[in-house]
Amino acid sequence: PGPCCAAFPVLVYIHGGYWQCLSKDESGFAAPPLVSQGVAVVAVGYDTAPKGCMDNMVLQVRRSLAFLVERYPGIRGIYLCGHSAGAHLAAMVLSTDWTEYRVAPDIKGAVLVSGVYDLEPILHTYVNDVLNMSREVAQRNSPMLRVAPAAPAACEVLVAVAQHDSPEFRRQSQEYGQALRAAGWSVSLLDLAGVDHFDIIEKLSEDSYVLTQV
Repeated sequence: PGPCCAAFPVLVYIHGGYWQCLSKDESGFAAPPLVSQGVAVVAVGYDTAPKGCMDNMVLQVRRSLAFLVERYPGIRGIYLCGHSAGAHLAAMVLSTDWTEYRVAPDIKGAVLVSGVYDLEPILHTYVNDVLNMSREVAQRNSPMLRVAPAAPAACEVLVAVAQHDSPEFRRQSQEYGQALRAAGWSVSLLDLAGVDHFDIIEKLSEDSYVLTQV
């Protein structure tokens, strides 16, 4: 949609892949059911590791939101959706101080799917072999440690987790949801039966799927 179009809501999708694989090119599967309802879908890319480091990935995703708002004045509400590492990046967007970006994106909702909200537990796993995070970088980029008190117009947050996600993913989703709620955010936790870490997001290509409906 060009800047001249009428107002339209936008879903910004941030892909997963443990911060080191996949790209925005594989992120279009959620578009058809939403576009048919008049929602524009934007897939965001970022420099995955080893090219990109964690600080830069967070910065790139924040900048892409700022760019979107400047480029398309017709946007009527932004909805963030991220899966796995993408849910981590979407959660970091929620903790952004937008004054440095000179824009204030009107984020109305965030759908965080099977996310990672505390990076410290992965410091000593194979995932960090490529990311090369220090403890300081992990703490600085952990949404769990960056929960800001909800602003009066704070968006609604949906934290979704799969029945067959690993216990660590389930624990982190639960705890991050509780931390947001304690800070005054409007949060719902959705525990989806019969899906695992991957099909919980892949099913967004289906109109009738519960997350697509939400």
